Amino acid sequence: MTIKKEAIKTLGELKKSGYTPLSIQDEIVKNLRHKLAHGETTFEGLLGYEHTVIPDVERALLSKHNINLLGLRGQAKTKLARQITSLLDEWVPVVEGSEINDDPLDPISREAILKIDKEGDKTPIGWLHRSERFFEKLATPDVTVADLIGDVDPIKASNLKLSYADERVLHFGMIPRAHRCIFVLNELPDLQARIQVALFSILQEKEIQIRGFKLRLPVNPLLVFTANPEDYTNRGSIVTPLKDRIGSQILTHYPFTLSTAKAITSQETKLTAGQKTSIHVPELAQDIIEQIGFEARKSEFVDLKSGVSVRMSITAFENLISTAERRLLLTGDSNTSVRLVDFLGVIPAINGKIELVYEGEQEGAEQISYHLISQAIKTLFPSYFPKIEKLEKASEEGPYDQLLGWFFRDNELFIEDSLNEKDYQKALDGLPGIKEIIDKHQPNCHSKDIYFMMEFLLWGLESFKKLNKYRTLEGFQFKDNLGSYISRL
Repeated sequence: MTIKKEAIKTLGELKKSGYTPLSIQDEIVKNLRHKLAHGETTFEGLLGYEHTVIPDVERALLSKHNINLLGLRGQAKTKLARQITSLLDEWVPVVEGSEINDDPLDPISREAILKIDKEGDKTPIGWLHRSERFFEKLATPDVTVADLIGDVDPIKASNLKLSYADERVLHFGMIPRAHRCIFVLNELPDLQARIQVALFSILQEKEIQIRGFKLRLPVNPLLVFTANPEDYTNRGSIVTPLKDRIGSQILTHYPFTLSTAKAITSQETKLTAGQKTSIHVPELAQDIIEQIGFEARKSEFVDLKSGVSVRMSITAFENLISTAERRLLLTGDSNTSVRLVDFLGVIPAINGKIELVYEGEQEGAEQISYHLISQAIKTLFPSYFPKIEKLEKASEEGPYDQLLGWFFRDNELFIEDSLNEKDYQKALDGLPGIKEIIDKHQPNCHSKDIYFMMEFLLWGLESFKKLNKYRTLEGFQFKDNLGSYISRL
């Protein structure tokens, strides 16, 4: 039933409207059923979860369960929890002035009950928007029962001359204040075990208890917890009785495919109008950004139990665009395309997003980040150019012989980080046979992507040890290596 909240300002008007109180679980079930039956999207922007996590969450909500979202960092757990608010009614009535969002027709606090008894149908009614019905708390070791549940306020008890067992002397914590709302407790294992125990009665009996007093307050929030499986052994754990009381535990995951990862990065990255018009980003550059994340998640140098957040790809892409923009400002060119040399600018974004094992720490974060970029290029290279065999017969002509032969004759290529467009293109155009390789194996390559593809070819040859690449303060130097010299003996 649609209720015009503007016309309802008192309890009497609310009763005449036909309004029926619903628990938050029933409210969500009602709206979720409507959306599913009419083919409407329930959760927006959670790419890659359409056939895995989202159906699990929908089933849990239809079952009226509290939920634990279990997954590694950067898997959109909190984003998913926040979107459950879209399944709430747009507006719900509350007793005006109530600390815990009392329903006018089903009040639970003594203050609201006394107010209604005194004022009757003239009791003023307020309206709460669904955007205000979301509470979130990060579980840290210093969180107390008073923070979450509440405590007795001795000053209030003294001023009002009331017993500590009287509800009116309570200072409510976050969970009672989230009555009829969604309450998200992030990083649950970080919460001390004795504090987790305080949640038992809320999950099982749907009520809170303050200290040892005979007080029962049947609060009705929807509780959503998030946890990282690594935390179970690293910093803390979820106590078993608490896990037993959480209705559904749902596993989240990283994107399974490159296309999904690219779509997430594109969705989450906000580019300015100027960046969009002046900086061209080849599709291959986006693939490399995402492939770096895939390489990190299987790297022997990275702590896989810690996970590699999708935020790494997002911040790396932002750094890539900023690197190209900085070069554009320095050279004075009107527009540019992302270059592979710009990928050095994404290393700071990678460094802060990966946890290294001992061997990785020995190598150094920056060296591992650089290695991940090279590994991503090596992985993608065979999809664009002929595979490079480790041993090639000297009598057979290889697809890269002309280009490699130029380097073999003591020639070298130097590409500065801040080279202007004209000189950058001139340097790559001077490589014999490189355009022919692009034309033969990538005939549909867009004209704006040609020079990036040339760079990709050089970096790919280096990753397969056909060329040497040296980093200097100003840029990259490509030259022949000892291996190619031996192969020609």
